[in-house]
Amino acid sequence: MTANINISNDFINGAKANTPIGLSVFAYGAVLGMICAQKGVEIYQLTLMNVFIFAGTSQFIIVDMWNDISEIFTVVTAALLINLRYFLIGASLNPLFKERPLRDKFIYMHLVADENWAVTIERHKRENITPLFLFGGGICLFSIWSIGTYLGYIFAGFINDPSKYALDFAFIAIFTALCFNLYQGKKNLIPWLIAAIIAYVSEYLFGGNLYIIFGAIAGSLAGMILEEKKYE
Repeated sequence: MTANINISNDFINGAKANTPIGLSVFAYGAVLGMICAQKGVEIYQLTLMNVFIFAGTSQFIIVDMWNDISEIFTVVTAALLINLRYFLIGASLNPLFKERPLRDKFIYMHLVADENWAVTIERHKRENITPLFLFGGGICLFSIWSIGTYLGYIFAGFINDPSKYALDFAFIAIFTALCFNLYQGKKNLIPWLIAAIIAYVSEYLFGGNLYIIFGAIAGSLAGMILEEKKYE
């Protein structure tokens, strides 16, 4: 009985711990919903993205290129590259899943976002929690994100001129904010600069959206090489 109570509390506590972060998640979701409406994305398609992808950055990229089906390879590749960090996130959660069946990790990892991962890692350092704490946070964020996207989608219909409210700039603004959140100091400058240069040159030479892939790969390789040199 006590074990069941503790497990139930972990789920509830995980949801509660992530609720304060929900405001920013809701705001991002609302902007995505507005962009979806402007791009002609159907509500069921938005729902499928939320359920099967549930990765804000990737969803923004997909929607931004929505009307150019010829770029499907670029869209998928860019989304995969952006989400490569989840391999590291998954590895960092191994202590939480210690002595748990692999099935649990498959079930819970789909709802892992940067926010509930960070909250879970911090709580795990101080308390003995189960993966349900992570799952509770994931359900919380998924619910808030979905509500935000739907409300943004619905209310976008009342906005005749998105540029009047700078909503056409929302995609760039969101990624600028994400960059500032991910910035960890001077060690990021060289990889980011290399990524920017390669992306610019690629866009100039090839056009289209391939610059996203080339820039991401170049920046990732530069970061990996610099990280390896640090330990030599």
